[in-house]
This record gives sequence, structure tokens and C-alpha cells, in this order.
Amino acid sequence: MKPRLLQLAAPKILGAFFLALGFSSCEEQKQAEWPGPTLEESAAQSSAAETKAPTAADDGSINAEKASKPGPGDKASGSISFVAYNLENWLTMDRYVDRQQVSDASKPEKEKQAIISLLSRSKPDILGVCEIGSEADLKDLQSRLAEAGLDLPHSYHTGGADPVRRLAMLSRFPIASTQAHNELSYQLEGRTFEMGRGILDATVETPAGPVRFIGTHLKSKREIPEADQEMMRRAEAHLVREQIESILEQSPEMPLVVYGDMNDTRQATTLRTLQGPRNGPTSMKMAFLKDSVGTSWTHFWSYQDVYSRFDYILFNEPMTDRFVWENCHVIDDPEAAIGSDHRPLYVEFR
Repeated sequence: MKPRLLQLAAPKILGAFFLALGFSSCEEQKQAEWPGPTLEESAAQSSAAETKAPTAADDGSINAEKASKPGPGDKASGSISFVAYNLENWLTMDRYVDRQQVSDASKPEKEKQAIISLLSRSKPDILGVCEIGSEADLKDLQSRLAEAGLDLPHSYHTGGADPVRRLAMLSRFPIASTQAHNELSYQLEGRTFEMGRGILDATVETPAGPVRFIGTHLKSKREIPEADQEMMRRAEAHLVREQIESILEQSPEMPLVVYGDMNDTRQATTLRTLQGPRNGPTSMKMAFLKDSVGTSWTHFWSYQDVYSRFDYILFNEPMTDRFVWENCHVIDDPEAAIGSDHRPLYVEFR
């Protein structure tokens, strides 16, 4: 497959609500304490809020407003839960541990335990993750979850040109099929680049029928000398968009969920590219999820005290009426701040 020369539109200038410039790489950032109310105050605000029905926004997103999240593990009858989560380097790498540089170190045990604790309470039926390392790392995650009472026996591990940070899925239900995407290249300024983290493409055979999942982790905002990081991210988004269109042109009725760490904000060209033409047969809607106090950020860059929404769940028309919107949310479990610099997204569907 030959590299594609992508014609990328210039970004639109938006009046920003929270303007955040100069982000660093997700994989190099560490987490700190959450801002805002205490956990007790958050719970009080959440329980006192008024329930609102989900609404469609002008940009094609669906707002999941609700009074309070269900308790951990509480699901609507017959629903299927899915969690998308950037685990922040569940892999072996050189890293700082207790302010000391350590070579070939695994993710700190405290962070791993926090993630396992959080997920064992959320109890997803299907889990899509970014920044997992080798297949051995995935088995480590899977076995720890099983020991904590969350058995997800079916797995899929894949990735792109980046040999370190990979994509993976764990599922309670059988993964009926997977599609490899090995030739994902593009050109910028006369140079050929391979998509770093690749595309996870898996169809899960759920009790409600098959659902196809596309997982991805787009280029970080870390500057590199070889090319402009924003243009690289847009080019990768075009590659994902090509796969979305190919799937929906062949199987327009297939329920499709696209998720991952997009490393960009809601109105960015990257996200608009992934969503495609509004209201078209291959358009993807955005689930606009919030936490228990009504905020939607999913990533915290502690170095600059910047909170951003980088993680998303998109879906096509056949999935629209299947979500249990009152149970869909950004997970703000207190251990989220320990386990990763990202907060996980939780949705339920039937």
C-alpha cells in the first residue's frame, strides 16, 4: 500500500473557553491532585443535581447529562458496559520512580493497584486501553483484574510503528474477529511516516449482537524535529477516517464505536476529521460525557496545571438509540488520580 499525500485543511480559529497552549507528550506527564470540591462535596453536588435528558449539540455530539452516576458495578438491566482508558505507560521503560531515574522499570506498583481497584469497581464488560506494552504486560493486566474479581478472558493486542506503546482490548464476551491494519503510512513535506500506535479493529460478539470497535491513540502534542506534531495527528486522523468510511460503506448497519486518546480538543480539525460529514451515512457522533460534578476533562498535565478533554467515544447512527445515557460518564473515582494522567470513559449500551 503506497503512502498517501494528504491535503489537510488549516485549523479554524476558535474562541476558546479554556485556552491551553503548549501541551507536552501524554506519555511523559504525571498526575497530581484533582481540582475543585472534596469527594464529600462532589457526592453532595451530584446527588442534589437535577436529571436532564441527553441532548444533541450543534457539532453532532450527544450530551449525557444526569443527576448522579450509578454505584460501582450498578448497571441497567441487560446493558453492556465499555470502558476506554489510557493506562499511562503500563510497560517497561526508563522512568522516574520516587524522583530517581530508573532504567527498564515497569509501571509503579502503586499505580497498577489503583487502576485495578478502579476497574474492579467499574466492572466493564469490554475494556479498550492505550499505552499498554507487550503481550506480557497485557497478560499482567488481565490476570490482576481476574484476581480482583473482573474476569475478561478474551483479549486482542496490536499496534503500529511504535514498538513500545500498544493498543489492546479485554472482553468478557468473545472477540469474533479482528482486522489487522499493517500499512498505515502518510507523507508530510516530502517525508513518509508510519502511524505510531496504529488502529485496533475488533468485532465483539455481545449478547445484544456484534459491535465493531475501532481503537486508536493519535500523535501526542510533544514536538519532534522531523515534522509538525499537529499535522502528524491530523494525518493519522485521516487514516482512521478512511477505515471508518470503508467499514460503513461495506456494512452501513454495523454498530460501530470509535474510541481512544486523540490528543486533541473537541473542536479541533482532528476530531472533525474523525467524525466526518455531519449527518451523512458515514458520520460519527460524539458522546459528550461528564463526571459527577459536571466537568468533561480527561487528561491532566501537571507541569502546566492544564486540564483537557483528549479522550473520546464516537459512534455511528445504528448505535445512537442503544446507549443508556443516564449511566454514561467520565469516571472520577479517587484512584484515577493515582493510576494514570488520564481518566477513563464509561458507557453502557443494549
